[in-house]
Amino acid sequence: MSPITSPAQIAASLTEHWSPRVIAELDDSYIKVAKVLGSLAWHSHADEDELFMVLKGHLRIEMETGVAELAEGEMFVVPKGVRHNPVAEEECHILLIERKSTLHTGDVATEKTRSLADQLRPV
Repeated sequence: MSPITSPAQIAASLTEHWSPRVIAELDDSYIKVAKVLGSLAWHSHADEDELFMVLKGHLRIEMETGVAELAEGEMFVVPKGVRHNPVAEEECHILLIERKSTLHTGDVATEKTRSLADQLRPV
């Protein structure tokens, strides 16, 4: 049996922004949490959808076709291939569900890009 976890508590305990941490696995997907502040980077994931859920705060997901404004408790799926840029004007805690093959910043690399090994570090 897998352990009971609190994504909100784990996200609150993180000390770095834009450094997602894997907290569980579900079939071919990772469940991740992160603290975010500011802008990540415009990027896309050619073959994977990406689910964002706000645990605390507010997240804006900018896309070339519009903007998704997420409040606490709300979620949004960015479809594969859609260029997007997550932005948090104030610190925000999020939960992500992504395929294990999903690269952190997709088709771009920045100083905020985190490797899978980094994301799998114990919390």
